[in-house]
Amino acid sequence: MDFTTHIIRLADTYCQHTGRSHARVATLAYDQGMFFDRLRKGRTCTIATYGKVVQWFSNNWPEDLEWPDDIPRPKPESEAA
Repeated sequence: MDFTTHIIRLADTYCQHTGRSHARVATLAYDQGMFFDRLRKGRTCTIATYGKVVQWFSNNWPEDLEWPDDIPRPKPESEAA
């Protein structure tokens, strides 16, 4: 599984669970509402962008939703940090 697939899978899982749109979550995670759409169309992102977006998901992941086992999860950071 590549980085793009990780991000899309996290987005799909998170959006389905929370009821938020992909555009809203992309705006919250990366400040670009079309970010996930661009990835689905074959665009890529840098490792720094991957790290930022996956960290956002880790920080905001619902407690009642299991994180996908095959995607490495960074330690959640507190908002105060």
